[in-house]
Amino acid sequence: MRAEFFEPFVEGSFRVLREVLSAEPERGPLSLRSGKTFTTQELTTLIGVNGDVEGVVLFAMSFNSALKIASQMMGDVVTEFDEMAASAINELGNMITGNATTALEQNGFECDITPPSLIQGIGNQITTTTPALLVPVSTRYGDIEMNLALAESAKSRARAA
Repeated sequence: MRAEFFEPFVEGSFRVLREVLSAEPERGPLSLRSGKTFTTQELTTLIGVNGDVEGVVLFAMSFNSALKIASQMMGDVVTEFDEMAASAINELGNMITGNATTALEQNGFECDITPPSLIQGIGNQITTTTPALLVPVSTRYGDIEMNLALAESAKSRARAA
């Protein structure tokens, strides 16, 4: 695991959360998950990363947190997790991942991201090719679990050799 792949996501998430939520996020203790990650929250946004760095990024939260975060993002009280709320939550993940991959590109790693997918339900298994770094982030609107399963691609390793 290369710290230089994970730092842009942690820094990017804090920057985006400060801007979008007007709240100061706090990071909890880091932990490592095996190549089999289970959704532990009611909602999980999954975004793929391709290029010199490959893998997936998962942003997980409770419905309650999602409603509060969507309300803040949309500037109106959201009481039902509908298409608009889902779009706001996916966009938050998209903004963080886009911000992080831009930072990776500035460090010489070309990356693209996939459109976000929203998974509902606790206990869904997501198999990753690399262990995931779990980064818990707390805000006054609720907690977000960021799972980063990222590794340097074979193409990038071959080019560097």
